[in-house]
Amino acid sequence: MKKMVENGSKTLYQALWNSADILRSKMDASEYKNYLLGLVFYKYLSDRMLHYAVELLEEEATNLVSAQEKFSKAFEDEDVREDLIDALKYEYSYVIEPELTFTALVTEINNGEFQLESLAQGFRNIEQASELFENLFEDVDLYSRRLGSTPQKQNQMISSIMKELADLDLSHQGDVLGDAYEYLIGQFAASSGKKAGEFYTPQAVSELMTRIAIDGKEDQKGFTIYDPTMGSGSLMLNAKKYSNESGTIEYFGQELNTSTFNLARMNMILHGVDIANQHLQNGDTLDADWPTDEPTNFDAVLMNPPYSAKWGAEKGFLEDARFSPYGVLAPKSKADFAFLLHGYYHLKDSGVMTIVLPHGVLFRGAAEGKIRKILLENSTIDAVIGLPANIFFNTSIPTTVIVLKKNKEKRDVLFIDASQEFTKEKNQNILEEAHIERILETYRKRENVEKYAHLASFDEIQENDFNLNIPRYVDTFEEEEPISLAEVSKELFEINQSIVEAEKELFSMMQELVGTTDEAQADLEGLLNYFQKVGADNE
Repeated sequence: MKKMVENGSKTLYQALWNSADILRSKMDASEYKNYLLGLVFYKYLSDRMLHYAVELLEEEATNLVSAQEKFSKAFEDEDVREDLIDALKYEYSYVIEPELTFTALVTEINNGEFQLESLAQGFRNIEQASELFENLFEDVDLYSRRLGSTPQKQNQMISSIMKELADLDLSHQGDVLGDAYEYLIGQFAASSGKKAGEFYTPQAVSELMTRIAIDGKEDQKGFTIYDPTMGSGSLMLNAKKYSNESGTIEYFGQELNTSTFNLARMNMILHGVDIANQHLQNGDTLDADWPTDEPTNFDAVLMNPPYSAKWGAEKGFLEDARFSPYGVLAPKSKADFAFLLHGYYHLKDSGVMTIVLPHGVLFRGAAEGKIRKILLENSTIDAVIGLPANIFFNTSIPTTVIVLKKNKEKRDVLFIDASQEFTKEKNQNILEEAHIERILETYRKRENVEKYAHLASFDEIQENDFNLNIPRYVDTFEEEEPISLAEVSKELFEINQSIVEAEKELFSMMQELVGTTDEAQADLEGLLNYFQKVGADNE
């Protein structure tokens, strides 16, 4: 938390964190994220609408309370109200009535007049305003008993969070708000147990994958990026940081879990992605191909799919254009290659794909071995990067980033073993910026680096029977230094002497003890006799 506060708005981060603290005692992070992120999003929509309304009215407002007053007054004039509503709907596709803005509801809270139904109505109005917001707040159950056993306690719980957020003006936070949202999503993933990481890729891994995929195309306008297992959308959104034409990036993403899909929609808006540049789908990536309408191929494909997930693998998929060129399907019990082939199918001829998967895809045989062989023969796999263990929230196993390209001239593969370069923290290993930079520099140079990287020819890979297990190509073995028996003997003697001295000191202290009963005194004398005997044996 400390680092994030120093790099962003202290007030913003502290308010968000304090709000999380209010809920933390009532439920785990996988549940309370829906409330906090939903309320932050509603306030953002409310704040930016109020300020824009003041601009339309050609008024000035120094703060949200002032903007609220001018907005409310304008609504009292029927002629002004109609024009204002039309202008707001044109710009944002929604309008929040003056009495339902976040600012107005906080005023009711301070006056002891707030009712949860008002906030619920505000949510419904947003959702019904446009397809863009449909069902966006469905996971924010304002009447859940987890908030309190009575309506009054539920009201108090939500009120306390809203008061914590009240002083923030989220419309003027810019990228800081998007970064704070990302930070909270990451914290929820870290705190929510094994399944939570499914909706979030750690920022360091996202940065590495994105920078490889966008390398050399930073100035490209209309860059398209696709993540068919997008989770909260965090992986795709990294492209904004590394593109010089970030406002023109087109985002295409699909997510199976509806709650996570809604989170991605909020995340996109809070990061300032234009609605026209968002193309998001709630659906099963493997079950039915998407997108099928133009565009269907993209400049970058980024994926962090669920590892070794089960899927249908029905024979009919052999007729599916995504899988048919390989003649076999990924096993029912391990969909890793099904996800990889789906993503690769949607890659442009000039594009780059990065996908993170468990190491098993590098060496498992049977159908997976056949798919891997065809990919290598077709010069598809560009690089294999081994990451450290315990850097993801949902698994402690080591993972690998596989880089794929189309129309690659040579069939060589660059292997990078970055598994030993990380910073160890309490519960997790962290990739620092220096670690990422070394991987990127090595990837670009495409040269051998002793005990770190190896550029393997196709013949070499063929000799290894198309097994891509990294230790076959990068030898990281370190010989242990010779052990001096004299030094070991000396050390053992010194340790033994320390033990003898400690026992003598302990025996001396125990001689001063006196039992409070005859039985206790007898036990004490027996123990003293034992220590005396041990001491005599050691001399």
